[in-house]
Amino acid sequence: MNDRVPKQEVVAARDVKVAFGAVKALDGATLVIQSGECVGLVGHNGAGKSTIVNVINGGLTPQEGAITYGGASADQGITAARASGVRCVFQELSLCPNLTIAENARVMLSDLKGAGWRRRGLALVTRQLAEIFPGHSIDCESVVEDLTIAERQMVEIAISFAAVDARPKLVILDEPTSSLDAGLAAQLMAYVRRFVETGGSVLLISHILGEILSTSDRIVVMKDGKVVADRPAVDFNTRRLVETMGSVVREQGWQRSARTKTGAPVLSVPPLPGASIRLEAFSGEIIGLAGLGGHGQTEALLDLYLAANGNWWPAAEPKMAFVAGDRGLNGTFSLWSILKNLSISSLKGLSNRSVIDTDREKKVSESWRKRIEIRTPDMHNPILSLSGGNQQKVLFARALATTAKIVLMDDPMRGVDVGTKQEVYEILRAEAASGRTFIWYSTEMDEIRLCDRVYVFRDGAIAAELVGDDITEAGVLAASFAGGEAA
Repeated sequence: MNDRVPKQEVVAARDVKVAFGAVKALDGATLVIQSGECVGLVGHNGAGKSTIVNVINGGLTPQEGAITYGGASADQGITAARASGVRCVFQELSLCPNLTIAENARVMLSDLKGAGWRRRGLALVTRQLAEIFPGHSIDCESVVEDLTIAERQMVEIAISFAAVDARPKLVILDEPTSSLDAGLAAQLMAYVRRFVETGGSVLLISHILGEILSTSDRIVVMKDGKVVADRPAVDFNTRRLVETMGSVVREQGWQRSARTKTGAPVLSVPPLPGASIRLEAFSGEIIGLAGLGGHGQTEALLDLYLAANGNWWPAAEPKMAFVAGDRGLNGTFSLWSILKNLSISSLKGLSNRSVIDTDREKKVSESWRKRIEIRTPDMHNPILSLSGGNQQKVLFARALATTAKIVLMDDPMRGVDVGTKQEVYEILRAEAASGRTFIWYSTEMDEIRLCDRVYVFRDGAIAAELVGDDITEAGVLAASFAGGEAA
């Protein structure tokens, strides 16, 4: 995309090997990033992407291989990487929730110091947010814990691109749009292209292949800890990229069910004051919740769950199961094993006289490990030993392992690779065919199009209901802005 700025090596990891016990996270991987380019990094969950990011970012020291910054050998570690102009927006956001936005900028930007740093930090982030996300509605004087997950992601991105004395040379974006709606994601990708055109570098990690193909100059594909392809982006299309990653491209997409709504709905929620559309779901339906991010979709799911279950304590026969979107905040139990994280919602059914049947618990968790392909050699390993996408798989398996007839999903595919998504879609289809009902909020339009019916939210209420062939991006956008009439 950018041939006007002379290329210089910014950072390089050559023949890097990293092992965690018997697991080879990186097995001789090489990744070189030059100035003035956006490098797309793709691969299945567990392919080694996050590990090589941590090596480049200074968070991990490899057992073998060399790391260089600016073409020269240097000290390794986070301080050395930061001094070389490397910044990272992690998939698991790293902002301090009890601090203000300006205070977080002070923590992340070491050169923001001296008298008046708070005022200058506030101005810096305000300016950068406006440049990347024009028209945003974030109050930059807020404490981070008062922001939505999308707003937190936007703030962390803005801080990472911000320049106090010197602008960053390389910004690593690890699933940067996982919580953003399509409009915000488009704004970020446009800014990435502008940043690269002026000589900056970006390492873009995303399971949304359209973003990779449209934004990257070069694409690196990883598999099993190795780089299996490193070629210009123009050499790839979606099919070739998916096949290089090791997945089979589905020739035919999801077929919506042809069933008509019969009998009484399994769920019916009256419309909010001032609105006219009630949310209804029938047995075996997959209902989508769409619209611009932050317009009440997650809140609607939480209200549905609490109204049905009364609290978050697991019941013997739960009416509803819930798949959290923000796994760090309300999904995973970070000190527990993978097995315990998966089985927590099914404990009543796995218990005999209040004592957990560990054999049944192990059998259930092992069954879902294989079915959804959770990449771990041992389900007793800590949940944080998994990549972010594999953690999300555990949350998905946790809900499906219950007997609940209704499953609420709050953007559950965040950070999940394309191959696993296709497999999960097949699981959804099979579960829906057996009578299970899904209510699915997603920020990805490709997923919204898979639903039987879609409710579009605007300002905390349902603005439109779309059915069948009317479920299109144009229809969702029209309802999101017009509030009631789908185009």
